[in-house]
Amino acid sequence: MNLLSYALFNDPAGQHDVSVAGFLLVALAAVPLLARRSHPVAAFAAVLALDVTAAVTVPLPSHFGAVLVVSLYSVARARPGRVTAVAALATVSLMLLGQCIGRTPTLQEAMGPPLSTLIVVGGAMAVNRWQREVAANRGLLADRAVAEERRRIARELHDIVAHHITTMQLMAGGARANIDRPDVVQDALVTLEASGRLALREMRQLLDVLRAGDEPEDGPALPQPGADDLERLVAESRLAGLPTELSVRGPERPLPPTVGLTVFRIAQEALTNARKYAGPARASVRLTYHPERITVEVRDDGGGTPPQEGALAVGSGGYGLVGMRERVALHGGTLTTGPQSDGGFAVVADLPLTAEEAAEAVVQHEGAHR
Repeated sequence: MNLLSYALFNDPAGQHDVSVAGFLLVALAAVPLLARRSHPVAAFAAVLALDVTAAVTVPLPSHFGAVLVVSLYSVARARPGRVTAVAALATVSLMLLGQCIGRTPTLQEAMGPPLSTLIVVGGAMAVNRWQREVAANRGLLADRAVAEERRRIARELHDIVAHHITTMQLMAGGARANIDRPDVVQDALVTLEASGRLALREMRQLLDVLRAGDEPEDGPALPQPGADDLERLVAESRLAGLPTELSVRGPERPLPPTVGLTVFRIAQEALTNARKYAGPARASVRLTYHPERITVEVRDDGGGTPPQEGALAVGSGGYGLVGMRERVALHGGTLTTGPQSDGGFAVVADLPLTAEEAAEAVVQHEGAHR
């Protein structure tokens, strides 16, 4: 038993005989470590209780074994500072209490548990800080890679628009100006067709890169929703348990597909956030047509916790307030979000609409209904 006293109980001189009960308690104290990853606090409490019982059963000058070190380290790694501080204080207190049973410990023995606890907790905190820094650096590198890829794609799209589509516009204008000269018109139309075909091919290649990670679609893609689908969105919101009203101000007119899609997505994200965060509430969606812009407002009168900037809007396929802001910025608009003075939360997006875009939207709308 002297060998066990040396190996398990840190008794180099072998002055203390280890009883069978003490040996079993020390061996049993290792069993809770199996749950240290899923339940670190419970495993630590069990280890500490068995370790103190072993110290009472087998009085030793020093008893801060590897099992206790592992369990305390697991708590410090997995739980916040307050829980870790309580665990460290409990470790020091109970270890000192175990040393005082039946004898008076020396100063060197009394300093053992606090110093050992400090080393274990300090090491765990250092590892936690290092992992947070690694995760932050990894996130920054990923964001930088995404930003660089976005800039590359933006440059390539700009080149396509600046060269091919500008050429198409010039050729179309030249054909119209020389409508009475068939040979000139024919050459212009041939160049126009070739530039259009090349532009479509290059843009399709860029879109294929952007969709490289998407799963293949089983069926044909559905048409993108727009402002005309807000009534359906409001009806779905009512069925989901959020009383919602829709109002439209100003003379309705067709919107460019991208603007209509942005209006729909902002309303979808905002209503999803209202269902998640507003609690028992009512919501309203207001669409206002101005001569040179369109405004979509989504308001609720709830008293829940407002969504955070990085919160995900689950179920809408978007990225919460961040996604709304990016969509609005794409059109050069403004987005205002925040609590209302009389309670609730408001999302207001203002999207500019040029006369050219409005005219093109009307032409597209008429062509689709012929």
